[in-house]
Amino acid sequence: MEKIAISSEGPDLDTRVDPRFGRAAGFVIIDPDTMTFDYVDNGASQVMAQGAGIQAAEILAATGARVLLTGYVGPKAFKALTAGGIKIGQDVDNLTVRQALERFQAGDVPVAAAPNSVGHPA
Repeated sequence: MEKIAISSEGPDLDTRVDPRFGRAAGFVIIDPDTMTFDYVDNGASQVMAQGAGIQAAEILAATGARVLLTGYVGPKAFKALTAGGIKIGQDVDNLTVRQALERFQAGDVPVAAAPNSVGHPA
């Protein structure tokens, strides 16, 4: 199965999903076949005035993740992610990383067809 990235407030499976994609603290990158995972820090995007979602999309593309689970994705980040071949599952906030993964694997998180946030004003 493809690697799955989940926006996270911390570096492990039992931390909360960070609802903000572009300004998430980081991403837990999981190989669902082995349940091994890595954490990628997203601190540089958190301080950007704008373009955080696009930069975060570039970070994810470099990890090889093909699926993103998160809370909210703005239009520019959505476009960058889909252009990079990354499928997006939204509205998994208020869960742990592990719970979001389990819901996705159970088919309870559909692949999004559009962004669910207006994004950061220019």
